[in-house]
Amino acid sequence: MASPKAQARTTTKERRTPADWGRPPHAVIVVDPSGTAIRAEGDVNPLPGVEQGAPLPAGLSWLARATAEITADAVRQGGPELPAVAGEYDGRRFEAHPTRRAGGEVVWWLVDHTARFAAEEALTEERERTAFLAEASSVLLSSLNAERCMAATARLAAGFLADAAVVVAPASGRHVPVTYALRDGEPVRTVIVADPSDVPALGEALKGFPPVPSRWIDPMSLPDWLLPEGFDTSVGSVVVTPLPGHGVPAGALILLRTDTRREFSETEEKFARLFAARSGAALSAARLYAEQHSITRTLMRDLLPPRLHRVNGVEFAGRYRPSDVRERVGGDFYDVHAGATEADPSFVVLGDVCGKGLEAAVLTGKIRNTLQALMPMADDHERVLQLLNGALLNSDNTRFATLVLASVLRTDNQVHLRLTSAGHPAPLVVRNDGRVEEIPTHGTLVGALEHVRARTVETVLLPGETCLLHTDGITEARGGPLGDELFGEERLRRALAECGGMPGEAVVEHVQMLTAQWVRDGGHDDLAVVAITAPRTTHLSAVDGHTRGRYTS
Repeated sequence: MASPKAQARTTTKERRTPADWGRPPHAVIVVDPSGTAIRAEGDVNPLPGVEQGAPLPAGLSWLARATAEITADAVRQGGPELPAVAGEYDGRRFEAHPTRRAGGEVVWWLVDHTARFAAEEALTEERERTAFLAEASSVLLSSLNAERCMAATARLAAGFLADAAVVVAPASGRHVPVTYALRDGEPVRTVIVADPSDVPALGEALKGFPPVPSRWIDPMSLPDWLLPEGFDTSVGSVVVTPLPGHGVPAGALILLRTDTRREFSETEEKFARLFAARSGAALSAARLYAEQHSITRTLMRDLLPPRLHRVNGVEFAGRYRPSDVRERVGGDFYDVHAGATEADPSFVVLGDVCGKGLEAAVLTGKIRNTLQALMPMADDHERVLQLLNGALLNSDNTRFATLVLASVLRTDNQVHLRLTSAGHPAPLVVRNDGRVEEIPTHGTLVGALEHVRARTVETVLLPGETCLLHTDGITEARGGPLGDELFGEERLRRALAECGGMPGEAVVEHVQMLTAQWVRDGGHDDLAVVAITAPRTTHLSAVDGHTRGRYTS
């Protein structure tokens, strides 16, 4: 009979065998060098198909190979230095930790990491989706062009969410703007004639209704126009989701997968809706910007000063520079209204509204429209100013304006001018010999007092001579060496003295250039100048030598 110490040693030794471990927390398999399972324990996480005394099943071939490698390495004699291996079996993922026994067998502890691997994969997918949404937001918000936004939406969706993507914009009648994209391909935009309701769930998506689950859409029911060129495989799964905009739908996104890939999962459909929300917001913003830009351009067309040219034999030139480089319009303005015939005088107006920017520009628009309506009485300058003054006093604005009016008529080779100032800087005439004359017209500004008084003065321009109308932004431009000196009337006169005999375009260009150099990068008021020039002419004698000849320019 064995002694108590021997019995204790035997009991301890037996407790160290897997069979005596009771209920191990993980599956345990003892495998001999031939790949046969000697023992298989694991009441907590049993491994179906693993039988004691039988070879490991095919699903555990990765474990049999690892056992063979360990037993073939005679140098290693067990211990924690043996590397763990990972593999899948019965839909679960394991990390197997080996221990080599003296007899050559390997004890494998199979730790079930299925939940951990699933969490890691979910975290990795979530990180990828978050990075994708960040990239998509950056790309989509980088442009306010609707066509580029549609192309970016299709390209991003095809590259990350599906094998192909189609972006459908709201239809205009039966014309449907569509953008196609294949994975790793460039987007293609076209306009087709089709009925969106032919596509299951597309009509509802374009109206902003919630998306229909992918499993409800039969891929075989898709029309041919929906499939991008080059998509030669059968469609296996389809997602149709709306692109929500600001109050109205911005379109719809269609995702296509081939029948060789798994169908869209519920999680993927939800993620597609998150992407669609960003795309829809970007598309809606781009279309809103395009609409506002079109409206602004239409309204701006009537606010911007006109491009001047020769009218009824008289040269006109003008330049305008707003006070802020970010603005295109402001408080200074000018117009030239051509006479009905060459025998009728043309009507010129240059004005300056109190203030700057868009608010001043709105009033300039009202003044220009009012003067346009008063053209039938344009010869009576004082009457025009009285009616304009009454219109401004009866409006809601509290701004006033200064103006200078000119009636211009060419007779033979001369240009006759009638000039009237309403609180505006006096016109200057540049003679051919370089003399600069100030026209002594003056009057009260309009839009401030109940009555307007003004004095009209007449003058004549000989060929090559110019009358310059300008706003006080020229003379009050502050700059110079120290940046605090006014350009002034005297400096303007000296600049004009250098322009004797020059064309009107050259005169206004010279004045604007000197003013810009004077103010440099400093602030300034709106600047506007108009030159009225009598063109140089050549006298042609009559053919018969007796009747009166004519002048040409």
